Amino acid sequence: MGERTVKVWANYYQQFDADYTRPVPGEGYGGWQRAEVEIIPEHTAVAVMHAWDPFTRQEYPGWYRAVEYLPRCERICREVFPPLLQAVRNSPLRLFHVQSQGEFLKKYPGYAKTVELAGPEPPNPQAVPSDPATRKLGQLRSDNVFPGKGNVEDCSRVSKVIDFAPQAKPLGDEPVAVTSHQLAALCRHHQVNHLIYMGFAIDWCLLMSPGGMLDISRYGVTCSAIRQATTAVENHLTARHELCKEIGLWRVSIMFGVVFDVDDLIAALKTLSR
Repeated sequence: MGERTVKVWANYYQQFDADYTRPVPGEGYGGWQRAEVEIIPEHTAVAVMHAWDPFTRQEYPGWYRAVEYLPRCERICREVFPPLLQAVRNSPLRLFHVQSQGEFLKKYPGYAKTVELAGPEPPNPQAVPSDPATRKLGQLRSDNVFPGKGNVEDCSRVSKVIDFAPQAKPLGDEPVAVTSHQLAALCRHHQVNHLIYMGFAIDWCLLMSPGGMLDISRYGVTCSAIRQATTAVENHLTARHELCKEIGLWRVSIMFGVVFDVDDLIAALKTLSR
């Protein structure tokens, strides 16, 4: 008998055909479409990435001033994560947690097991030395781009107490990875070739941070996302309509995998049993 599959409705973006009879040819593209796709549960995992505890604006006002998506993260963690994570845990799909480095990880047994499984990290590329001018440029960016001179202290305080959001804490020895090397080792060990990402943010950490789609796709892993289980880093022109999230999801479809809706994925997972 072959490996079992499950069908899930998914969204993909049709990036053709440009219509040169139009003033803007790209407006001829087909846009978002839907199709049933097959996944093999034993080769698929959900990756919960950078689902940090947002704390509150009263505790860390400077962090909230610099990171405007935190209220959206809190709502998603509270409303979307619990039924989604329960459905994953009740299914044959693996559940991986991807976090950033910190002392808080020592209390999660799944992190120690991942470090042992992955072995030593490959050496980092030798850094190009900086100079006084580039150091000044870095300070200018910190003061005036992100997070802002008046917000650095709160952001620094948060970094010392950061932890998983209550709804996203690993249970038991669920694997926790910090680096791309560690996450790839988990994929190899568990024979996972399709990661479905949730967490924050779709156009930033899920894309570019260690363990994000850019790195992991280079190991041959297909990377998809769950629309309702993520948000994006927005700017003052995009925040009202969350346009950066739309671009981030478009990028997932064009470069990496497909975009699932949470209700479709949960419905498919409920047809499975461990």
